[in-house]
Amino acid sequence: MLLALIGLIAAAPPQTADAAVGRWQTQTRGGIVEIQRCGASICGRILTSEKLRTDPNFKDVNNSNAALRGRPLRNLQILSGFTQSGNGWTGGKIYNADDGKTYGADVTPAGANQLKVRGCVFKPFCKTQTWTRLR
Repeated sequence: MLLALIGLIAAAPPQTADAAVGRWQTQTRGGIVEIQRCGASICGRILTSEKLRTDPNFKDVNNSNAALRGRPLRNLQILSGFTQSGNGWTGGKIYNADDGKTYGADVTPAGANQLKVRGCVFKPFCKTQTWTRLR
């Protein structure tokens, strides 16, 4: 039994930093985010959400910068500025269209089909979501 378990662990493919690349269903608001390589980093943009399915021209109305409130949410880049760290990405930023603010963020693959996305106001004040890969 122990040897079989060791064999399964040894046979599991290692996660790479590119495991974050793809389309992901967010944990809230029916969002779909596409993450891709952007130079040496990754970046992510909103493809759709509950609001965008209702109104494809929905704007960034909650942005804390009044000059940006007229930009469309569809295809808006919300993930940027990450540095590769092991199999994940750290030190980046995530924009939250619900409150119009940008937070510090880390992105870590959790298996082949899940991604842990952590946003922080300050390091002790963080929230983590689990996003699911879309096929």
